[in-house]
Amino acid sequence: MKSPAERQDSRLMREMFHTIAPRYDFISRVLSFGMDRRWKRLGVAKASLPEKAVVLDLACGTGDFSKLVLERLPHAMPIAADITERMLQLARGSGLRDAVCSDAGALPFAADSFDCVFIGYGLRNCPDVKKAIREIQRVTKPGGSMVNIDFFLPSNLMLRRIYLSYLFAQGALWGLLLHGRARVYTYLPDSLRNFLTMQQFTALLDEFGYSPVIVHSYIFGGIGLYWATKK
Repeated sequence: MKSPAERQDSRLMREMFHTIAPRYDFISRVLSFGMDRRWKRLGVAKASLPEKAVVLDLACGTGDFSKLVLERLPHAMPIAADITERMLQLARGSGLRDAVCSDAGALPFAADSFDCVFIGYGLRNCPDVKKAIREIQRVTKPGGSMVNIDFFLPSNLMLRRIYLSYLFAQGALWGLLLHGRARVYTYLPDSLRNFLTMQQFTALLDEFGYSPVIVHSYIFGGIGLYWATKK
């Protein structure tokens, strides 16, 4: 199945998220059945972090992971990174000091810089997932970790059809109500159609040598929360 145009063209991706930015937190809560913040909080709570952790909040949106890290560890240093400047403006406006516009496939950071890399709903948007994971691995310290939450394809084909139909209907509705364009949010199920199941993503992390890999599955495999350690 052909990859969505937005995933193939970073300009289109930036334009889409520029439009979405003011409503990003709202739609994230809606499409996650109101559980998004709880899942992210769990992701931070179970991450192995030193008191003065230096962490990367990749595909940061408005900076949820950065704020949750600071709630848990006031002396930590989160750096928020996103491909869309408008998202970063909102992150800075909510109190985050360090925010960098960057592409997950070419991170502007030195090797072994971070104790942990958090990614919220970002890898699914990368044109080359393996390249992004390679970059995440490069900038993570040995023994450091990756915490990733994203939408995944349910393995069960019937559940997959139901899930994609639900996301399409919800996306079209909220796209029309909030922006006058259904496509703004129907991108999500389109981006998911040729993404990975949780089993495939776990195998990919194994391929890159992450161990251990701890996984929580939600919505029948439609949402996955991962903790993976770099050897």
